[in-house]
Amino acid sequence: MARKREVGTLWIGGPLSWMEQLCLKSYVDQGQKITLFSYEDIPNVPEGVIRRDGREIIDTDDFIKYEKKDSFALFADWFRLHMIHQNPGMIWIDTDVYCYRPMEYDSDYVFGFELPGEYRVNNAVLGLPADSEILAQMLDFTEDRFSIAPFLPKKKQREMEKARAAGKPMHVSEQPWGVWGPMMVTHYVHKLGLQKHVQPIDAFYPITFRERTKFLRPTETVQPLLTENTTALHLWASNKKQLGNMHHGLPPKGSYFDFLVKEHGINPALAPIKARGGKAYDGALIDEIAAESIDSVADLSGGARSFLLALHHKYDCDIKLINTNPRGELQAEDQDWIAPYSKFLTDNEVDPERIEVVRDAKRLRPVDVLCNLEGFGDKFKVRFLTPFLEHCLHSDSVMFSDVKKGSGAFPFLRDFGSNEQISTNEVEGKPVTRIRFTPAPPKGDAAGWDQVARRLAGSEGWYRPGTNGHSFLYMPRDKDTLVVTFDNLDITMNKRDDRRPWGYSFIEQQGWSMLGVLAGGWTWYREPWVYEQFDELKKSGFFKGFKRVVFYGASMGGYAAAAFSPAAPGCDVVAISPQSTVDKKLVPWESRYKVVWDRDFSGKYGDAAKVSKFARRVTILYDPYEPLDAGHADRFTGKNVVKLRAPLLGHRLGSSLNQMGILSPIILGALDGSLEPAEYYRLLKARKSFPRYQRELFERAVKKGHRKLAYGLGRHILQQNPNRAVRLGMKELEP
Repeated sequence: MARKREVGTLWIGGPLSWMEQLCLKSYVDQGQKITLFSYEDIPNVPEGVIRRDGREIIDTDDFIKYEKKDSFALFADWFRLHMIHQNPGMIWIDTDVYCYRPMEYDSDYVFGFELPGEYRVNNAVLGLPADSEILAQMLDFTEDRFSIAPFLPKKKQREMEKARAAGKPMHVSEQPWGVWGPMMVTHYVHKLGLQKHVQPIDAFYPITFRERTKFLRPTETVQPLLTENTTALHLWASNKKQLGNMHHGLPPKGSYFDFLVKEHGINPALAPIKARGGKAYDGALIDEIAAESIDSVADLSGGARSFLLALHHKYDCDIKLINTNPRGELQAEDQDWIAPYSKFLTDNEVDPERIEVVRDAKRLRPVDVLCNLEGFGDKFKVRFLTPFLEHCLHSDSVMFSDVKKGSGAFPFLRDFGSNEQISTNEVEGKPVTRIRFTPAPPKGDAAGWDQVARRLAGSEGWYRPGTNGHSFLYMPRDKDTLVVTFDNLDITMNKRDDRRPWGYSFIEQQGWSMLGVLAGGWTWYREPWVYEQFDELKKSGFFKGFKRVVFYGASMGGYAAAAFSPAAPGCDVVAISPQSTVDKKLVPWESRYKVVWDRDFSGKYGDAAKVSKFARRVTILYDPYEPLDAGHADRFTGKNVVKLRAPLLGHRLGSSLNQMGILSPIILGALDGSLEPAEYYRLLKARKSFPRYQRELFERAVKKGHRKLAYGLGRHILQQNPNRAVRLGMKELEP
């Protein structure tokens, strides 16, 4: 009976790429027990892989690496010796070693020749008796980090001896690659006469290092080279450089890599190759995104294919390709990068209907993630980025951009927001820095708004412009009901075609009077002038002139609706995904909205959760699975609070409700006071056929480990609609 063997490996360096996922999962799929050691949490380890803390083997934070290549391979060379010593019978495998068939070797000696000629022994696959002489000698050799290896070239040994004599011994991290790896193993195998235990080259290395790019070629290039001796297959992580530079960090279509990821149900788009040889690829930016949901992303320059694909597969977001020339002018005729970019996306399972090529400036809209890699500020003049900064970003947006030294981009961008440096590469002799840009609060078009507002107010209403772009606009209609809405001037003037405040058309259709309160940016209305206006309206009896007053808003506006409700005691409040406050002393866990962290949220209009006790009823719509939104909702504890849950619809649940066709009846009922929880939840049943809800529910079942439930749910969903995210997830659940 074949001997069942366990394999072990180590990963240092954040999330896995598809290559590591593929290799780890191949052992699980072959029924071979595999343990992954690590020193930090790894978010995307395939199911079935055993996880253990690396400190069980070596308790250290000193992860030595080959300095010239900035590689932790040196630490891994050391770690594997101790792993084998402490776990008798366990075979080490590198994370780029694929399981072709189970390793069932009877001998504890498991290693192989890596080149023709049967001399050099690689350690990518390494098994040794825990009490063997070779292991003891290698452990002893690696205890001295300044030792001069007898197997190094004589010239190198003399150089190191000279340095040591001068009082500057050469640390192992400065020594040649493989000094604790293949060179050392090869030396001791021959020194101790263990050649008879070495497996032939086709056992683990039928594709040699020099032939490594064959894995990027069609399957028929590789398959004939695999033999009955082959159990493991070294895929050579060095291939990552070509994969990143030429294939956007993904397996080339039709290649052996492509065949393997499909064979094992790995979605490479979710874990692209992110970096190699000191160069970061655009796919690495996926690690910079921590959002719970993303609805839309855009690329300005064609440099973020892998990143946008990863975002789409992770968040099921829409993709916009902005067809601009180097002067920032949108074109009717597509730029050269548009067609191949679109093909790349559709080739990687993006529905063409989810891709929009923006050819008209009137179609520019705010997106959650904007990409400007190798674009304005790098290859093109940064000043031409202006229209996209003004029209494609909202308060929670992020832009990733490349900035070439001497381009003037840093001082230019300072007027629009702030940035954090992510990485720096040298391109044609000049440093190019990749940054994460966060927009500053927009200022809006106050002058243009004055004209629009005065026209909307008419002869019977009034308009009051205030400080820093804030304003009040009253439009009288029915005397029974007044709806007070809260909006951002920039959105009103630049993001809506009709240039009307939040809720204008809906409220007008009901014949209700409206008081629109506009902020001059993302200020959360923390402006003394705003407080004074509400004080004056209360004192003058303005609100008492109506039988019913409703304060209504979403997110920042939802906060304001609750916070300023004391100005009209007895009013109703309708708030969608509101914040209770952004005072870091009260909500230290609130990590969003940095732009207002330094504002004063004290006073009678400060903590919305507390001051809204004067309202008759406070209706809050929120997603209980959005942790930050749920945290704010939890702070509203008054007896007048009615919480309406919208599970798995996200922070922008208003958009989801609108897409489901139920936003209007819900808001109408909330505003006219007729909405009861039972009716709300009856309407919310429409979510069961809503693709986003279905995807979130399916993914939640998978994450909770309810595979059988997830599989049944997935089949049910796919009978209703071709939900791409669910379809891809089902591949990993198929028995």
